[in-house]
Amino acid sequence: MEAEQALAGLGFTELEARLYCALLSSGPATGYRLAKLVGKAPPNVYQALASLGRKAAVMVDETEARTWRAARPEELLAVLGGAFATRQAEAERRLASLARAPVDDRIYQIADPDQVVERARAMLATAQDVVLFDLFPAPLRTLRESLEAAAGRGVRVAGLVYEDAPPPAGVTARRAAEAPADRWPGVQLSLVVDAAEHLVALMTPAMDGVRRAIWSDSAYLSCLQHSGLSAEIRLADLAAAGRDPLADLSLLRSAPRGLRALVDPAPAGPAPASEETSR
Repeated sequence: MEAEQALAGLGFTELEARLYCALLSSGPATGYRLAKLVGKAPPNVYQALASLGRKAAVMVDETEARTWRAARPEELLAVLGGAFATRQAEAERRLASLARAPVDDRIYQIADPDQVVERARAMLATAQDVVLFDLFPAPLRTLRESLEAAAGRGVRVAGLVYEDAPPPAGVTARRAAEAPADRWPGVQLSLVVDAAEHLVALMTPAMDGVRRAIWSDSAYLSCLQHSGLSAEIRLADLAAAGRDPLADLSLLRSAPRGLRALVDPAPAGPAPASEETSR
């Protein structure tokens, strides 16, 4: 049942979710009647009802025939939200006392799309000097507020965009000459912060999956990423004015072997024989 699965996602046990949904749909009931409704032993039902009471999910009439009633869903969710916010704040306070950020010069893989976005936001929140980015429209919309916040602190923020919408406030954006949709196998999110850390991610179009994402605080690699991305941003101006004689070196204007493999990972067969050699 979808409602029970939704409650399971909020930390309810299977029996707790079933009992709460039964009370919602059938109305107030005694523990004995609930045990029959859900097909569970009464001791287990009473234990689960006690837990639901601690979660503010039910109310109980303590008369001779003890009867439970479900709290309204909006009340329950409000209580759960407040309790979660309190626990989150406490966890944040305690974890902050443990957190250390040593530079370990490694390259880390990220597989979860939400973690990619939160890593990008965390990087922007700690930026001090300069932020460079290459963002397709979806990640640009997702990170717009974080980019504006960095620029508002006096950080220099510049990058490549792929649509004509107004850039984030305080951000220098250059329109990439080529539209990537038909040449790039996903949504690109590239971010370099202070030439000290970088994030490069290729995500699904809806940003609900990750094809490949890496993050590193290697100063050497981050400086290389900064150098390359700054050159791309500067060249966007030249390309727009038609003054880039080497524009065909761009991945979005050519199709070298690596790009072909990225777009179509199926193993390529042998090159066809020429007319001369096939005779």
